[in-house]
Amino acid sequence: GRFNEVSCPYHPEAHLIEDYRAGDQICSECGLVVGDRVIDVGSEWRTFSNEKANNDPSRVGGPENPLLNGSDLSTIIGPGTGSASFDGFGGSKYQNRRSMSSSDRALINAFREISNMADKINLPKTIVERANVLFKQVHDGKNLKGRSNDAIASASLYIACRQEGVPRTFKEICAVSKISKKEIGRCFKLILKALETQVDLITTGDFMSRFCSNLGLPTSAQKAATHIARKAVDLDIVPGRSPISVAAAAIYMASQASEDKRTQKEIGDIAGVADVTIRQSYKLMYPHAKELFPEDFKFCTPIEMLPQL
Repeated sequence: GRFNEVSCPYHPEAHLIEDYRAGDQICSECGLVVGDRVIDVGSEWRTFSNEKANNDPSRVGGPENPLLNGSDLSTIIGPGTGSASFDGFGGSKYQNRRSMSSSDRALINAFREISNMADKINLPKTIVERANVLFKQVHDGKNLKGRSNDAIASASLYIACRQEGVPRTFKEICAVSKISKKEIGRCFKLILKALETQVDLITTGDFMSRFCSNLGLPTSAQKAATHIARKAVDLDIVPGRSPISVAAAAIYMASQASEDKRTQKEIGDIAGVADVTIRQSYKLMYPHAKELFPEDFKFCTPIEMLPQL
């Protein structure tokens, strides 16, 4: 039943009878009124299948969505019958307002787009909700005039991922969005400015566990790669390189020194970067390899034998 939470205190197992008119629920054993004031959700009329479908007599609005501006509580006026519903010119007297404002229509489309994108890359509901709120803030603040709503939606989703600690690369968001990477990036910067949100800047560690597990690398390799990447950033060996390419190069270095070797191509495919990009970061890191590996690392291939590219 829909009302599992209500039951008769004396006959908890008894079936409750709903009195729709009064909105009460009554215990079938002793007649006690248990839950009162249940709103009648049944329609006031029955519609039979042979009647014309466009004449739906039930007057129930759409479901409420707190992110919309209340326009979802709209009532639709049925088609006019009888003389009183037409004006002197035979036109119908009561018109339905376009039942939704364009701003709400934009929101609904954006929310739909966000949820479609999220579905494709298996993002949890919390992220969708956060992205919706971000989108609405930007939309209501009119900060991004002239940017397409789909682009703002994609950027909102990207920011939501970062804020929820489920990092996705731009590339992954672009893969499910209709919008170019450049335009999403532009919206991303504008949204951050508009909302002054602090998005924790992505660190190399965010991607490590996901990339390594997708590559089937053992935790020891992941630990080494994380150490290498962190150290390379701390020692400023890879200035201006993107965190993803540093992470990828670190995984390459760690895996080449261990028994689970992976090629740049394999790593690039998982990380979504070109092997050239990995090579550039790796070239910067290679001369410092001795300082980058964790002290307790078990080398299967010694540093001297690592590929020099």
